[in-house]
Amino acid sequence: MQILPVAYDHPDALKLQDRVQLEYAERYGDGDLTPLEPAQFAPPCGLYLIAYEPGGTPVATGGWRAREAAGGEGHADGDAELKRMYVIPEARGRGLARRILAELEEDARAAGRTRMVLETGTKQPEAMALYVSSGYAPVPEREKFGMYRAYESSRCFTKLL
Repeated sequence: MQILPVAYDHPDALKLQDRVQLEYAERYGDGDLTPLEPAQFAPPCGLYLIAYEPGGTPVATGGWRAREAAGGEGHADGDAELKRMYVIPEARGRGLARRILAELEEDARAAGRTRMVLETGTKQPEAMALYVSSGYAPVPEREKFGMYRAYESSRCFTKLL
């Protein structure tokens, strides 16, 4: 398995983003409508990764983007926000999400970010289990961040880098 940095709008990235949006729609009735721009994932202010099988098939993805308190969504200065973590169903159970997560954390730390943050939902228990087992702590209701922070199903997690 090879994990490579790619542009957020790379054709393989777009293919996997379409698949994760379909999964969100199946679980929640709609996709994630958070506005994301390719430039937000360009180093040194972010990174987007894809895991490829030996034959070149893209099977997993994830990225981080810099966030600051001034954004108005409850973030703190120095935050790195995790986005679009996804493993295709056929490749789950191989530890790919954990490997991508570790690389993203390492890169965000090297870029001077002090905290990794993420927003997920109650209909993604496997994601929440991954984050908790990777050292992430749930955020109290009053400290939630992100576009969906007011939603009952929203769950936010943080980890100091």
